[in-house]
Amino acid sequence: MIAFAGLGLIAAGLFAFISLTGDPMGGEPYAIAAIHEDIQAAPAAKPASSQPASQTPPDPAATGGTLKGVTSAEDLEQQSGVKVMRGGASAPGALIITVPQDLGIRLAPAPDPRLVEKTHFGPIPRIGSDGSRPAEVYARPLVTSSSLKAGAPRIALLIGGMGLDTSATETAIDSLPGAVTLGFAPYGRDLEREAARAREHGHEIVLQLPMEPFDYPQNNPGPHTLLTSASAAENTEHLHWLMSRFTGYAGVANFLGAKFTSDDQALTPVLREIGGRGLYYADDGTSAQSLVPGLAPGLDLSAGKTDVILEGGAKPGTLEAALVKLETRARDKGIAVGVASGLPLSNIDRIARFAQSLEAKGIALVPLSAILGKDGARPVVTREP
Repeated sequence: MIAFAGLGLIAAGLFAFISLTGDPMGGEPYAIAAIHEDIQAAPAAKPASSQPASQTPPDPAATGGTLKGVTSAEDLEQQSGVKVMRGGASAPGALIITVPQDLGIRLAPAPDPRLVEKTHFGPIPRIGSDGSRPAEVYARPLVTSSSLKAGAPRIALLIGGMGLDTSATETAIDSLPGAVTLGFAPYGRDLEREAARAREHGHEIVLQLPMEPFDYPQNNPGPHTLLTSASAAENTEHLHWLMSRFTGYAGVANFLGAKFTSDDQALTPVLREIGGRGLYYADDGTSAQSLVPGLAPGLDLSAGKTDVILEGGAKPGTLEAALVKLETRARDKGIAVGVASGLPLSNIDRIARFAQSLEAKGIALVPLSAILGKDGARPVVTREP
């Protein structure tokens, strides 16, 4: 397990998952410029006249999502419009890419054929034959501002309940910075399109898995809930149904599940299946009895719990106090994860303002994968302020 001081998902203000009919709609993949770690150092600069000033860099989408004839960093700069810098002349090493603004960041297209297993429910994620993992391929690149100091504190935010309410989902996608991770419930009417739209706007996404609480069935998360009374085969079947609702997620997060996550016999096969499909796991941290932290290291699963639950509540100042706590935690520990529900809509507005203020405070806003994943294996993208 790649440890960190918290991760998860709370559904404060989110009504229990409900069953909605209607199959998910297919989403269109989005073209990106492929940037590889084996790009050689740029050759000596060519005369300015070698490229007319009026020439416009070609759109990667027009070439099938890749840049043609890229053999050097200079070629990449000319074709993509981004500036590539290396701290030396020899590979390997992390790329540092300077882009004009966060809107230039695009996630890899989904679904990636390497990462798809066909089932009778529909496509579900898997580890590719080349070792590619959804947790890495579908992750948002780590974007940092050139104005931040090296080793700046990091905050990750996970906003759940997406897909259940169209207005809340669209508001979250449009108003939250792209580095905020969005959690989608498996019961929305238009999940594939909404998930694709979230990724188009730069948001890393996770799938929320309904799990059995102690007061089940009075408190019922929804159809295909993972249950302690079910066999391992039955829960795996439920898990595959849930995983087939949409594509492009880098990890999963529990919804409720205090009883399920405290049952070793029921939980272990599910965690093994999640890790075996190359996903990360977000534990909402609301149950002190959760066995996830102890089980994950032996199951090839990156997992962790939340630091701060961002609840709005009826009392004025509740959410603001939680955000201050999250910021303090990040400064003290170096990293912190806050989780919140996308409902009510006022939560999204206040969290968006907080997220947009972090850079000025010297704190980096990062996706969950930047805490759970392996940053060194991916390019680092530096955004100019």
